[in-house]
Amino acid sequence: MSDLIIRPTTAADLPTITAIYDEAVRTGTATFELTPPDLAEMTRRFETLTGGGFPYLVALLDGAICGYAYAGPYRSRPAYRFTVENSVYLDPATHRRGVGTALLRELIAQCEARGFRQMIAVIGDSANAGSIGVHRKTGFKLIGTHRAVGFKFGRWLDTVMMQRALGDGGGTLPTTSEP
Repeated sequence: MSDLIIRPTTAADLPTITAIYDEAVRTGTATFELTPPDLAEMTRRFETLTGGGFPYLVALLDGAICGYAYAGPYRSRPAYRFTVENSVYLDPATHRRGVGTALLRELIAQCEARGFRQMIAVIGDSANAGSIGVHRKTGFKLIGTHRAVGFKFGRWLDTVMMQRALGDGGGTLPTTSEP
């Protein structure tokens, strides 16, 4: 792969991220959103996550943004504070080039460095072999499938649940009440 750089996202990256996500919403089943959010909403989401101490990354291939990944809270209740859910989206032109794997590996490392202990992947569409494969390659295990829980493009869709321990996972107690 030529010159891949992964770095923290900046506000200047958000128009490109918004365009990548727009394409995913309009044409894919990786997300169950039906209407693409605009730049203002994507900016609000970005600020909420980064303001909460969660990593948000972009991948650049030959100098151009080609994908992004972030972690956010798995659930809002305090007992879940050491568990994150990940999201990875790519420009379709860069699929099958290792970008998703590289983004997810860096996201895992950054979540571990922040003290998180578990990462959950909620993968839209059980036919999404690419995402399932990237998660397996980076250490995730299948924990279950929710059958026919989403309806998009005139058909029922599953969500595949995968999980990966971060750092010591559940093997030791956290050293702090905050990740």
